[in-house]
Formats: sequence, structure tokens, C-alpha cells
Amino acid sequence: MFQQLDYSGEKTKDYELLIKQLDALSTGESNQTALLANASSLLNQFLDEVNWVGFYLTENEELVLGPFQGLPACIRIPFGKGVCGTAVSKNKTQRIADVHQFPGHIACDGASKSEIVIPISRNKEIIGVLDIDSPIYDRFDAIDQDNLEKFVAQLEKHL
Repeated sequence: MFQQLDYSGEKTKDYELLIKQLDALSTGESNQTALLANASSLLNQFLDEVNWVGFYLTENEELVLGPFQGLPACIRIPFGKGVCGTAVSKNKTQRIADVHQFPGHIACDGASKSEIVIPISRNKEIIGVLDIDSPIYDRFDAIDQDNLEKFVAQLEKHL
């Protein structure tokens, strides 16, 4: 009988190292752009099978493109629109296995098939989102979500 191997422990340890790297790069730095640029670069280098990693920052009632790694992207996204805007309006991580099935999905990169978006807060106010796209369906699992939320929590300590 085939037995599926469980790599979750190894995957979690890799994420723990990534979060330590983020903390080391961020300690003592106060410039938000620099912090977000390094965070997007770290994630882009660490994550397999992703085609866009970056941040959108809140400005009035919309999200505005921030530091990222990947193809050029949509510059402004209204709250409540697409996966990113929904993450803000619900103040909840959005893990989407198939973006083409998500009502109102905003296709900045036609190759994207799955996406995870995590709200970023400062003083209990959403200041932006971490957005990660993948060219494969169902790329992000519960382990990714849990650890990427921890990554964002660590980043929030420096913002």
C-alpha cells in the first residue's frame, strides 16, 4: 500500500528559518519601503512555484501597489474587490485554490492560478496586504497559510 510522506515538519522548520532571516534583516530598520522590499525578496527566493510576491498598501479606500517581485501589476485595487480587496474588507486571510473561480478576481498576471493574501496591521488598523500568486492550482496549503501569517506577524513588529 502506498504511504504518503509527511513533510509538514520539515516545511515548518524551513519557514521558521525564513522568519528568523526576516527578523535579522529588519531589526534596527524603520523604513517601510526597505522592510517590505526585503520581505518580498526573501519570500520570492524561499517559495517554490510562485510567480508574484509583494505588498499592497492601504491609501484611503483602496490598496496601492508596494514593493514586489514579479511582473508589473495592477496599481490600485478598491477595498472589497478581487482577492486582495476582499482580504482587507473581511480582515481575513484569503487562500484561493483557483482564482478563476473567485468572483471578481482581478487578473494582473494571466498565468496566476492560485493565490494567498494576508492582511497586515499596525495598531489594529489594516495598513496593507501580503499577496502571493502561483501559476499552479491549489499551491498554498494550511501549513503555508499558518506560517505566512507568522511571517506577517513578525513583519508587523518592524513596521
